Amino acid sequence: MRIITGSARGTKLETLEGEVMRPTGGRVKEAVFSMIQFDIEGRRVLDLFAGSGQLALEALSRGAESAVIIDSSAEAIEIIKRNAKKTHLYDKCTISLMDYEAYLSRRSHSSGSATEGGFDIIFLDPPYNTDYLKKSLSMIAKGKIAKQNSIIVCESGHEDVFSGDEELAEKYRVLKKSRYGRVYITLLTPVYNA
Repeated sequence: MRIITGSARGTKLETLEGEVMRPTGGRVKEAVFSMIQFDIEGRRVLDLFAGSGQLALEALSRGAESAVIIDSSAEAIEIIKRNAKKTHLYDKCTISLMDYEAYLSRRSHSSGSATEGGFDIIFLDPPYNTDYLKKSLSMIAKGKIAKQNSIIVCESGHEDVFSGDEELAEKYRVLKKSRYGRVYITLLTPVYNA
């Protein structure tokens, strides 16, 4: 696994091995960044289920201003720190060992309005066969953690990121959906009512 382009182009990244970890494949990562390539420069990024940190580090390599990188695995956090140092992007990262619900709960109490303090790009790539994606989207909408007009990149093993929850679906607009083998990529933007 490598950084595709930008300031850290070609840097080989470490990854955590095992059944729990499922790093985003190269083809899928290229497709994701092709979809958002014009929305990265100067943006604030949140990588919530970071694994190796490759999505946040790719965004930083392509000109994102800063990234908050969250994972609940101590082993993953150590790999993320090494990868951030290896890419010379460590100074642009805030890396935290934390459960996603704890982070989103804490963040929702401190983010302010959807135009200030929120994130421009959020990567959500939780373990498949869990309800973490749906819970994350619910907490992000409730806490206005994403800025108005932000992009939320969801990677999942099923097409419906809302798991049939129509009330949650009304809080987002689907920008794009793509399928790569068994992987579904859905780009969303929040719909905030004044």
